[in-house]
Amino acid sequence: MEEIIPYALLCFTSFFTLTNPLGTMPVFLTMTNGLTESQRQHIVKRATIVSFVILISFTLFGQFLFKFFGISTNGFRIAAGFIILKIGYDMIQARYSNAKLKDNEIKAYVNDISITPLSIPMLCGPGAIANGIILMSDADTFELKATLILTIAIVYLLSYIILRLSTRLVKFMGETGNNVMMRLMGLILMVIAVECFVGGVKPILIEIIQMSLK
Repeated sequence: MEEIIPYALLCFTSFFTLTNPLGTMPVFLTMTNGLTESQRQHIVKRATIVSFVILISFTLFGQFLFKFFGISTNGFRIAAGFIILKIGYDMIQARYSNAKLKDNEIKAYVNDISITPLSIPMLCGPGAIANGIILMSDADTFELKATLILTIAIVYLLSYIILRLSTRLVKFMGETGNNVMMRLMGLILMVIAVECFVGGVKPILIEIIQMSLK
């Protein structure tokens, strides 16, 4: 239990920050402007289900992709650290990362925004996928793996509820409150990115030093 609780907190804070449903609210409302409430609910339901399935798939089978392409976990940690750091930096600046939202993507996929860009890459972007693969590689027991999967499910359930209530929440928080929340999440995300980067560089440096001493 002492190991599960800190791991669960890490999973929740990182995934909730990377999916960023609070920051997605104003974008979602803009994309669905003119649609009925039932149409919005359908889009939210489909987007969260698709995002959950994609993220779970990469989380469970990401290690097999590593072996197939000959990618090391440490190298992936370093690359993921850069990706998450960029997203966190953009959030601290209270703006959306280019990886999360593109105007031409919205125009191209206006007939199915529940898949792109709402699900991919906003609710399930490269940062969330990389985070899922890394956390699964760190889960060396069945209990930790189950905790990770359960946490992902909880995060997307919360994302569904938040986006369902987006019209009320945006009015309640206001633009200032939304920007403050985004900056706080961005700061947390940058700390996680640094930890991820260091976790990948440290074993490589140790291996280099050990080889040089032989």
